[in-house]
Amino acid sequence: MADPTVYGDRYEIVREIARGGMANVYLAHDRKLDRLVALKVLPAELSRDGAFVERFRLEAQSAASLNDPTIVAVYDWGQEQETSYIVMEYVEGHTLRDLIARGPLEPVQSAQIATDIAKALSAAHRAGVIHRDIKPGNVLITPAGEVKVTDFGIARAKGTGDGLTRTGAVMGTATYFSPEQAQGFAVDPRSDIYSLGVVLYEMVAGTVPFVGDSPVSVAYLHVREPVAAPSQHTPNLPSALESIILTCLAKDPAARYQRADDLRADLLRFVRGQAPVGGPVTAAVATADETQALSRTTVAPVAAGGGLPPKRRSRGPVALVVALLVLLMGVVAFLLVQVFSNDSATTKTVAVHNVVGKTEGRARTILEQQGFQVRVRREFNQNDLGTVFAQDPQEGELKKTGTIVTISVSKGATTIKVPKVAGKTKAAATRALERLGFVVNVASDQSDTVLVDDVIRTVPKAGTALAPNSTVTIVVSAGPAPVPVPDVSGLDEVDATQQLADAGFRVSKTLEPSSSVAPGRVIRTEPSSGTPAAKDSTVTIVVSSGPRQVTVPDVVGQSQTSASSTLRGDGFRVSVTTVTSPSSAGRVISQNPGGGSKANAGSTVTITVGAEPPTTTTSTTTTSTTTP
Repeated sequence: MADPTVYGDRYEIVREIARGGMANVYLAHDRKLDRLVALKVLPAELSRDGAFVERFRLEAQSAASLNDPTIVAVYDWGQEQETSYIVMEYVEGHTLRDLIARGPLEPVQSAQIATDIAKALSAAHRAGVIHRDIKPGNVLITPAGEVKVTDFGIARAKGTGDGLTRTGAVMGTATYFSPEQAQGFAVDPRSDIYSLGVVLYEMVAGTVPFVGDSPVSVAYLHVREPVAAPSQHTPNLPSALESIILTCLAKDPAARYQRADDLRADLLRFVRGQAPVGGPVTAAVATADETQALSRTTVAPVAAGGGLPPKRRSRGPVALVVALLVLLMGVVAFLLVQVFSNDSATTKTVAVHNVVGKTEGRARTILEQQGFQVRVRREFNQNDLGTVFAQDPQEGELKKTGTIVTISVSKGATTIKVPKVAGKTKAAATRALERLGFVVNVASDQSDTVLVDDVIRTVPKAGTALAPNSTVTIVVSAGPAPVPVPDVSGLDEVDATQQLADAGFRVSKTLEPSSSVAPGRVIRTEPSSGTPAAKDSTVTIVVSSGPRQVTVPDVVGQSQTSASSTLRGDGFRVSVTTVTSPSSAGRVISQNPGGGSKANAGSTVTITVGAEPPTTTTSTTTTSTTTP
C-alpha cells in the first residue's frame, strides 16, 4: 500500500470528499490532535497563480476570524508540495442543495434553516465580513439537523477594496446575485440578505425566482424584473413567510431587512406562529422611485454632455418608457463591458447548469445543449455507478460556450483496505478504523495468548478492500477459555493441589470435619468437579479434619430415661450398665466419657445406673444394656 499523503507533517489524507472548480476537499486525520478534519487543497496549477493563492489565503483569514456554531470553523492554513491548503472543521451530513433536490421543503423547516443561516451571517457581519456567495451548496446540514455555513472564498471585509478583482467585477453565483452585486456595485450586509432571500424562496418553491439562459438575462431579471410571489409555486405558503421572503428580495437595499438579526427575529416569530414585524413588501417590485435612483446611477455615464438634462415638464407615459429603455440599455451595456468584454461574435457566456446527481448521459445532454464541451473523469465514489458526483466549473459559474466542463462520474464505491489492528487495545483499534470511515462493531472470543480486551482479529480480515461506511467487526479477547475442574476427592492435600495446578488453576484450602473421610483427604472442591472455570481462577479444596468433636453433656444424677434422651439428642449412642445401689436406684451414678469432655459425634457414652438388690439373693448383680 502506498504511503499516505500528509500535509504539514500533520494532516493525513483519508479520502476525497468533494471536487470543485477552485479546490478539492478531503477527509483528513489530524495526527497531532487525533481528530478528523476537512482539508481544502488548491490544485497545483492554480497555486502558480498569485491571485488565486491570495484569494485562498484571504478565505482562510476571513473564516478563521469568525467564531459561531453556525459557521464551519477554520483551524489552520499552510503551503506545501507546490500548493496551498486550508484545514477546516469536518462536518458530516449533506448540503442544502441535496435537500432541495428532493423537492420543496415545508415552510417551518425552511424558516428554521434560514434562521440559522441568518445567525451565521449576523456573526460574519459583526466581524466585518460579507459572504457574497450565499447559496444552497455553501450550507451544510448535519445528521442532527444543525446548519453550518461554509466557503468564504470570495468574502471580504466591509470597507475594503475588492482586492482580487478589478473595479466593478462580478463575483458570486449568478442565480443568487443581489441587484447591486449583478451590476458590479459595492455590496454590504444587505446583499447577503438578498441572497438568503433567494435561497429561502428556492426552499419553499422548489425553484429560484429568476432563471435565464445567460448571465446577462439573469442579471437583468435581478435588477429590473419583479419577483413572482413564491405562493404561485406553493399555493398553501403562509402569507407571513411570503412577506419575509419578498422583503429580503426588495430591489432597493433600503427596503430590505437592514440587519441579519432583524431577518432572524422575523423568522423566529414565524416559527412560533407570530406575525413578522418587518417593513411592508413594496420593494419587491421596482417602484418609480427605484427607477429614478437606478437611472441616476446607471444612465448618467452614457448621457450626452456629461451632465444631467435640464428639467422639463413631464411628458407622461412616453417619458417613462424612454427612461426605462435607456436604463435597460445602460444595464446591458454595463454587464457586457464589465463582465463579458472579451466575448467574440461566435460565443456567448452562460451560467453552467448543475448536473451533479444526474446520469452521465443526461449530464452530457444538458451541458452540450448549453454549448459546452464535456470531459469525463471516472473515479471511485460512494455515489451510484454511472452518476455524476462533481463538476468543474460548478453550477452557476459564468463560462463561454465551447468551454470544457469536466464531470466526475462514479465508478462505484471507492474502496479502503482494512488495516491490521490485531494486538491493539479495543479503544486504539476502534479509533484507527473510524478514522478511515468504517463503522466498528465489537465481538469477543476466548484466547490463551491475547490479553483481555486486546484485538484477536477483524472480520473481514486485514487487507480486505471495503467501501466507506462499511462495518468492520473487531474480535477482542475475553481471556482463556474455561476448563472443567478435575475430580480430586479422596486424594491427599498435596496430590490434589498439584493436579489442580497442572490444569491451570490457583488453589486454596479449607478444613471441614468428616466422619466418613479420613483426616488430610479431600472431601470435595468448590466449584465442584466437572464445572467449567476460567484458567488462573481459584479452586478451593475442602480437606477432612476428621470426625466432628462434641462436648459430652453431664448426666450424672439424672434418671436413666432423662440421661439417655439428653445424650441421644447431642448425637451420642448410649450404653447402660446397672449396679446394685438402693440409694440411687433408677439414677445415673457415673458416665464414660465424663461430662464436659470431648468425644466424636456419634460415639457411645456409657452410663452406670443404680438398682434395687435382688429379692432371692444377698449378692450384688450388675447388668449392661446399650441403646442407640
